[in-house]
Amino acid sequence: MTVLIDPPLWPAHGRVWGHLVSDTSLDELHAFAAAAGIPSRGFDRDHYDVPAERYESLLEQGAVLVDSRELVRRLRASGLRVTAAQRRGRAGAP
Repeated sequence: MTVLIDPPLWPAHGRVWGHLVSDTSLDELHAFAAAAGIPSRGFDRDHYDVPAERYESLLEQGAVLVDSRELVRRLRASGLRVTAAQRRGRAGAP
């Protein structure tokens, strides 16, 4: 049971963002995000987008920092990864 976070590298809306995921379950991810005060609007099907200024507190609360490749690898291995095709609504989308 691990909640992972990758470095904030993606600029948008005047901030820099990264991703928060679980390698176990979405329930775990949602519970962690709620306890950390991350708004539900930050959830995007398999991850939460989190701004750089939240990183220190998320690490203190138990998120494990990994690079982006490791985050995606672990998300895929968990079976929780939502593919680009699924995001666009192609066949197989949840």
